[in-house]
Amino acid sequence: MFERYDRQIKIIGVEGQRRLSRSCVAVVGAGGLGSPAILYLAAVGVGKLIVVDKDVVSVTDLNRQILYSEEDVGKKKAVVVCEKLKKFNSGIDIECIDREFGEEIGREIVKKADIVVDALDNWETRFILNKLCVEYRKPFVHAGIHGWYGQITTIIPGETPCLACIVPKPTPRTTVPVIGVTPGVLGVLEASQVIKYILGVGTLLTGKLLIIDLLYNEFRIIEVKRNPKCPVCGGIQKPQPELSP
Repeated sequence: MFERYDRQIKIIGVEGQRRLSRSCVAVVGAGGLGSPAILYLAAVGVGKLIVVDKDVVSVTDLNRQILYSEEDVGKKKAVVVCEKLKKFNSGIDIECIDREFGEEIGREIVKKADIVVDALDNWETRFILNKLCVEYRKPFVHAGIHGWYGQITTIIPGETPCLACIVPKPTPRTTVPVIGVTPGVLGVLEASQVIKYILGVGTLLTGKLLIIDLLYNEFRIIEVKRNPKCPVCGGIQKPQPELSP
């Protein structure tokens, strides 16, 4: 059953693989950050992946969104992702949602997931995701990119600062310039945070913001703290998370 996962079972054991196979991860956004995160989560055998993206593939996506090829230009990302992932790993459950992420659809997605990946490209939608994850006490991994720069943190509502603590106001939507490798690096790091959370191993970027400058090979971690007056997470208590059965 787990033959394809033999190399990682040598590290995490059969029980660790079973934990991955019982987990449900939602990835909001199937672009530059989402592409590597989705592929590696599927590769390690996460039991259920929920992918949300309403966009179509554009030729300008192809410098960084490695899930897509030239023949996919003009197609719905959700359709392409589902087709490719089902061929890539038929042993996992894939649900692809071709809708814009908002409060209505977001509630259903966040409720189902054990952990959520922020692979979005705008702060307005990130703040909606942050609010819902805090409301339902669901952990999520945030990453953002610009040019050669990237940042990533793991948020556990009630324990760590939420996104609104770190960035009090969303910035306006703009077309973000980016070198193709930047979201690749950050997306893989997002997947690694998810895997470690599910397995309960290693150290997460909780209460910490990892800042990466690939142009000058600089990696640094800064501590971030909860804002007790945060309008989103202020006053909530530390959660007792449980994985789906």
